[in-house]
Amino acid sequence: RLRLHDGKLVKDRRYHLRTYPNCFVAKELTDWLVEHKEAPDRETAIRLLQKLMDHYIIHHVCDEHSDYKDAKLLYRFRKDDGTFPLSKDVKVFLRGQSLYEKLVSVEESILKVREENSVKYQRAFLGSEMIDWLVQEGEVENRQEAVELGRALLEHGIIQHVSNRHHFFDSDILYHFWINFRRRRRLAELLNENSNRALPESPDSPFCLRKLNPEPGNTSFLSVQTNKEIKVVSAVRRSSITSLSGNSNAYFTAPPTLVFPPVPECNPKSVLKRPVTNEELLSPGAPYVKKTLTIVGDAVGWGFVVRGGRPCHIQAVDPGGPAAAAGMKVCQFVFSVNGVYVLHLDYQTISSLIMTGPRTLVMEVMEAIE
Repeated sequence: RLRLHDGKLVKDRRYHLRTYPNCFVAKELTDWLVEHKEAPDRETAIRLLQKLMDHYIIHHVCDEHSDYKDAKLLYRFRKDDGTFPLSKDVKVFLRGQSLYEKLVSVEESILKVREENSVKYQRAFLGSEMIDWLVQEGEVENRQEAVELGRALLEHGIIQHVSNRHHFFDSDILYHFWINFRRRRRLAELLNENSNRALPESPDSPFCLRKLNPEPGNTSFLSVQTNKEIKVVSAVRRSSITSLSGNSNAYFTAPPTLVFPPVPECNPKSVLKRPVTNEELLSPGAPYVKKTLTIVGDAVGWGFVVRGGRPCHIQAVDPGGPAAAAGMKVCQFVFSVNGVYVLHLDYQTISSLIMTGPRTLVMEVMEAIE
């Protein structure tokens, strides 16, 4: 957007006796993306600009077109007319970007190359240092507000503990900025942003993985027989997600394909009695206890279904699977996976993290105290 303003591609334009401020001609922008090698061809450029429309970044000046047309039509950045939707996620991201720019611009910045366990981390800082700085600079009113801001930045993936083992605390724990806001990003990255989330499912249903035409004697996948009595689909199966994400594993030969059964047979409602927030789980004195489960996958997988997001929960457990043997139960909330804090992630991301990790799975879960 700023580059287009500098290049005078975004400017006031007159059409049918009316002036439209800060707009651009769609066809000219498509040309510009190809000429400046932001897109290899016009087709890709159009896909990228449609992505910007889908993300409510640009729109037709009169909102007469819901899609991007490579024609002499006027479009505008929503930031230029005040219609850009500032959701909570966007506000946290922009706050993180502002703090980062301020930190890297000052002398004697708390952001330094630091070392822990013989590993060096860029843009690193101590939790207590960040809180001191936020209070001193007037970014927050007190230390408690600073902790809340740090936790919001961590839950949105802007900062993280260097080994992903802790939430944000007012202590000498080492954190670093996970996002380098000064890295120049190419617009084409938009087309790859959801490549690891290819599970087109209803938000209320656990995904059901089955093998098509199983070969006799092939035990790499345990199929789920569907019938009208099925209420809960059991068993996340490692091999299917691994093949889906493009990461093969020596444990499995001939990985199965995915098929999604009809919704009535595979769309049970959430097992949770009511929604639970991260704040509720982590608040002092909350009626939840944390447990560590070590699950050794068998030739089929681990045998559970994780659903939801922020936080995710265990939707189903295969009674005869490794997860059940390790003590996993439905309604537990997933706190960490192999040392990675995941309360802020959705089930697709957590599933990918599990499936592409080691065979021995270490999970921290939180369950309600009876």
